[in-house]
Amino acid sequence: MKRIVILRLGHRPQRDKRITTHVALTARAFGAEGILLASNDPSITRSVTQLCQRWGGEFYIRNDVKWKTEIKKWKSEGGKVCHLSMYGINLPDAVASMQECEKLMIVVGAEKVPFEVYELADWNVAVGNQPHSEVAAVAVTLDRIAEDEPLKNEFKDAQLHVVPMDHGKKIIENP
Repeated sequence: MKRIVILRLGHRPQRDKRITTHVALTARAFGAEGILLASNDPSITRSVTQLCQRWGGEFYIRNDVKWKTEIKKWKSEGGKVCHLSMYGINLPDAVASMQECEKLMIVVGAEKVPFEVYELADWNVAVGNQPHSEVAAVAVTLDRIAEDEPLKNEFKDAQLHVVPMDHGKKIIENP
């Protein structure tokens, strides 16, 4: 099983709560094992942890990590690092080599990313060469490199389950 973790850089607690939460939820839904938050925002950690308890899975969030330490540790343990940036090579040109990787860290920024990240990354990858959301970049990247169909992921120990329907909505709760 491929290991994928997201490293979120530059999160500004007063400004980026919603986007960072959506990066985490997207990462979880598309098969990442966890997210590392290179900022101190316990409210996001609580929110994501509570969602995982209700909706299942073993996704984790670690708050207030040191980004450079995490990247170097990941690489020293045999992992590869992909930095999502509109300045990188186009995603379709990197997909095959990323799919071969058994241990992948995907780095996404919020504000200006330190240049050292560009140098430490094994790939700087663009999901299009236009400004767009890091949530979209994470979703498209995880979908493209997936071994299975990420849109059909099922999460063990879930308390809540959506029942797919053509019309309306239905959620069932486990006893």
